[in-house]
Order: sequence, then structure tokens, then C-alpha cells
Amino acid sequence: MSKKEIVAMLLAGGKGTRLGVLTKNIAKPAVPFGAEYRLIDFPLSNCTNSGIDTVGVLTQYEPLVLNSYIGNGSSWDLDRRDGGVTVLPPYLRETGGSWYKGTADAIYQNINYIELYDPEYILVLSGDHIYKMDYSRMLAQHKQWNSEASIAVLEVPWEETYRFGIMNTNEEDRIIEFQEKPEEAKSNLASLGIYIFNWPLLRDYLEKNARNDDSAHDFGKNIIPAMLNDNRKVFAYTFDGYWKDVGTIKSYWETHMDLLAEKSKGLNLYDRSWVISSVNPNRPPQFVSRTATISHSMINKGTKIRGKVENSVLFFGVDIGEDAVIKDSVIMPNVTIEKGAYINKTIIGQNSVVKDNARIGVGETEEFEISVIGEGETISNGRIIEHGSVIG
Repeated sequence: MSKKEIVAMLLAGGKGTRLGVLTKNIAKPAVPFGAEYRLIDFPLSNCTNSGIDTVGVLTQYEPLVLNSYIGNGSSWDLDRRDGGVTVLPPYLRETGGSWYKGTADAIYQNINYIELYDPEYILVLSGDHIYKMDYSRMLAQHKQWNSEASIAVLEVPWEETYRFGIMNTNEEDRIIEFQEKPEEAKSNLASLGIYIFNWPLLRDYLEKNARNDDSAHDFGKNIIPAMLNDNRKVFAYTFDGYWKDVGTIKSYWETHMDLLAEKSKGLNLYDRSWVISSVNPNRPPQFVSRTATISHSMINKGTKIRGKVENSVLFFGVDIGEDAVIKDSVIMPNVTIEKGAYINKTIIGQNSVVKDNARIGVGETEEFEISVIGEGETISNGRIIEHGSVIG
């Protein structure tokens, strides 16, 4: 293997428990998004667009769909003899083996893979965020400022700082303190979980951390605080584009609604200068009957629409019957919604069937709630499901 300046390590083993039934059978990064993508398409495409050609994808929970989807990496131009994309599940060694204990331990267990390329820098990414970022710009700042570690940050509303790891910086953007989900934040610079490290230095910290049985083996809880305690040169890289953690049902739904906003709120999937690639086998075109009405929606290929679709996102293979109404919803692949059904503010998992005249997302509620139907469920004829219900 030839030497690489930078290797990306993409953490894709998350269970995604806050997404509930949507991640019952698949890892969170494999969850469908935006009519034809999966969450992992975004960091993989960012790597390709940023000129990074060597990516390790660390899998663990329910990896089969994700492994099959990534394949040889050709969809993202990462099918290369020297580098490319490599799936890295936990494995048994001569000295034993274990599941990844945390984000830092996942990287530690793959030191041998990284050493194949003898990189100067390591880029650590999460596989479940929606954003478009040029990592080469972050690397350029890292080198220009002679950083030992760089952390991508985003200014968030002050009232939301309690949800994030907050980075406090001095006037030179050097990080001097880290607050994990603080009750009273000192700044509103939230960590995006995107890191660049000088590899020899990170390797030392990973090896030291692995010997600490009391550690959570986590970058945010252990590695970054240890570097700050040692007065290492850790700088913030401020990102001002669209970024969303779709870790909850609400944020997953909201991000789809952002796709349908008039100005896309910065999330533009039609930008040919920064293409988000995906695995897209050939599919038949959409069929829209004379009885159909479609407004302000995103519709993938292979769909059949005979009813009304309003402000919704439909993945491939969705079949909408006559007089059915779909409003403010996300319908995943190969869902069948039969005649006269009514769907409102609902996420429906793939391969589910909603029978004739069923109604989902109805009734009075004082709070904004989203209904969720899990993968492979069947909603019987005429069944009524109220706002905020979870089936599956």
C-alpha cells in the first residue's frame, strides 16, 4: 500500500435507538433518506468530493444491509486497488477480540488498517449526519495553524446548547475547554463529531486510553479532554453550512421537510458541483394517473401514484391507490398505500402495507407529534391510528 496523506475513518456501527422501529433491523447509517439515499451517502460523498480516496467504514450493529449497500465503493468512486473503501467490523485476534466499546476504541481496534497507509492525518467522521462539507478546507486550516487536532463546530441557538458537546475557544479559535451537554454553556459552538488528528499523536492517546479500564473509550468524553488537559494545540474549524443530526424521529422528519422548503434551507440535493452519490439500480419511471394530484413533493423513480400527495417525500417502489391522501409524510421504499387511505405527518417503514381506508395521524393533540410505522407492517382495512403512535 502506498503512503496516504490522510485516511478517513467513518463510524457507522451505531444502533440509533432514538429512531425506534426505523432501526430495528438496520444500522442507523443505513436508514433511507431523501427519496433515494441512505444516511451514509453523505459522508462518503463528502470524502470523494474532498479528494479523500481512502475510507475505512467501521460497522457493528446490524451490518448486513450496510455492508451490501457499500459493496466495492464504486457508487462513490471509491473502488480502488490502492485505498478505496473498506468495511471494518470487529474481528477476533490472536490476543482475543471484543465489540467496539466506544468511538475511540473502534479506531484503536483498527490501528493495523491505518498503519497500512502510514498517514500523516486521520479524519474521524460519523455515518449518520446530513450535511455537505469540503474536508480539504478543514485539513488546510489544520496544517496552516500547525494544529495537533481540529474539531468542526457549528454555531447553534443558545437555547439548544444543552443538547451538544460545547467547545469554548479563545480569541485565536484555540479550544480551551470542552463542556458535554452543559446546563449553562459558555459558548454556542457545538461539536459536529468531525475531527482531524495528527496520526502519530492520536495513536499514542488511543493506546494510553485502551489501557484505562475506567474509560468510556470515547472521543468526546476521553480523548479530547485528555488532549486539552495536556495543553495540546486543539483548534476549532467553524462550519457555516447545513448540518443536521437525524438521531430522533422529529429531526429525521424535519430534515425531510427542509428538503421541501422553498430555499431548501441550505440543503440542496440538486447542486451538480457537489453531488451526493448513492447506489441506484435502474428502475422504471414514475407512473402518475389521471386521478393523481401531486404538490410540493419529492418523488423517486418506480412509484405509482393514483391519489393525492402533498408536501411529502416518497422513495422508490411506493404505490399510492386511488383517493388515498398523503400529507407531510415520509414514505420509505416499496410501501403500498391502498385506496382511500389517509396518511398525515407519518413516517412509514419500507415494505409496509396500509390497507383500504385506514387513517394514520389523526385526532386531537396539544403537542406536535409524528406517527411511525415500522418496517414490514400491515395496517388493516379502516384502522384508525392517532397522532404520535408507533406501530412495530
